[in-house]
Amino acid sequence: MTATLMITMVVLLLLGFPMMIPLIAAFTVAVFVFGTGQPEFMIQQMIRGISPAALVAVPMFIFAADIVTKGHAADRLLDLVMRFIGHVRGGLAISAAATCTLFGAVSGSTQATVVAIGGPMRPRMLQAGYKDGFVMALMINASDVALLIPPSIGMIIYGVVSGASIGELFIAGIGPGLLILVVFSIYCYWYARKQDIPTVPRGERGARRRALRRAILPLGFPVIIIGGIYTGEFSPTEAAAICVAYALLLEVVIFRSVKLAEVPAIALSTGLITAVVFILVAAGNAFSWTISFERIPQEILGGLGLDQAGPIMVLVSISIAFFIGCMFVDPIVVILILVPIFKPIVEGAGIDPILVGVIVTMQAAIGSATPPFGCDIFTAIAVFRRPYLDVIRGTPPFIVMLVAISALLIVFPPIALFLRDAAFGYGIFAP
Repeated sequence: MTATLMITMVVLLLLGFPMMIPLIAAFTVAVFVFGTGQPEFMIQQMIRGISPAALVAVPMFIFAADIVTKGHAADRLLDLVMRFIGHVRGGLAISAAATCTLFGAVSGSTQATVVAIGGPMRPRMLQAGYKDGFVMALMINASDVALLIPPSIGMIIYGVVSGASIGELFIAGIGPGLLILVVFSIYCYWYARKQDIPTVPRGERGARRRALRRAILPLGFPVIIIGGIYTGEFSPTEAAAICVAYALLLEVVIFRSVKLAEVPAIALSTGLITAVVFILVAAGNAFSWTISFERIPQEILGGLGLDQAGPIMVLVSISIAFFIGCMFVDPIVVILILVPIFKPIVEGAGIDPILVGVIVTMQAAIGSATPPFGCDIFTAIAVFRRPYLDVIRGTPPFIVMLVAISALLIVFPPIALFLRDAAFGYGIFAP
């Protein structure tokens, strides 16, 4: 049965069908060919997949991201970072990475970050003497921090599928996200010295104050999300609703960068994206139920010997599986398919599901920027209007750095769990 389901999915993918069709087809084959449950289970499982209340946060975070992407938040954050660190060696590149991190905390979307930050920063960096391959690779990979720091759609999906606390996942993703920024900044400094990139003049103190005043309101997004969840004032879902209201207040009322008449069109775009996400989640839940009912995860992982493996080996196996999967398929799909497969092994090894969630999201971030089919690569092709090979030419050093950080997370889990433990008082490997 396992081989039949896999062949069905691969054939449909090769024929060009969108990912939700192979997932639904696999469930249908299991029901009508192998007699797995009753036909009505298909609809029941799909509805159950999109029933968790936590999923309400997904469309609201997407809506807030669409609003701020169309507005001026990105420009204000970019100006703030440039005023403070633009004058150091590699300052333009470090500013780009830092702004991607800040905007990721506002939008939660890697693709939105590539568009919002990559568009204005690429011409500046090219004019300063940076090579185009380096610039595009930096934008693609630095934007992936948006998958780790809240709000993260990937973490919401993982939390729904695995049952892990989304609030804890949000807090735990901050440390690895900041570590990526630090490592990228060191590399940018080294690259600028090696290429003898000139520095820009230090910003005047008055200009810095003005930039800080202009960016203080956009910086309210991470304060709302992280501060509210950390203090227990509201849940991630409530934080998403507040973010939408805050985004509308900033861009429509205060900045006036988005007209009220444009909001319905933005909402329609959000609705289309949300529909795709929810169909994937529904189909993925049906597929997950099928493979769990047939004990396929136990067969696969038992054959690999992972049912007897220790925590380190399990985490390494998870990292490899998700890294390879996200190179070819959308991260949401990979999370929906692989998390139920690895869940029994994670529970058996006694590994904290929050640590697993951070590592899974980390691999999704790396895969999003990794050839051949990382989704951010194709976003960059559209935004920068450059050929595929030009876009991916500078990515290897960044991929190596991200893989090294992933290994460090496995060996030293407190990088991911220190803030979570401080907020919630859990032990590192407490389930």
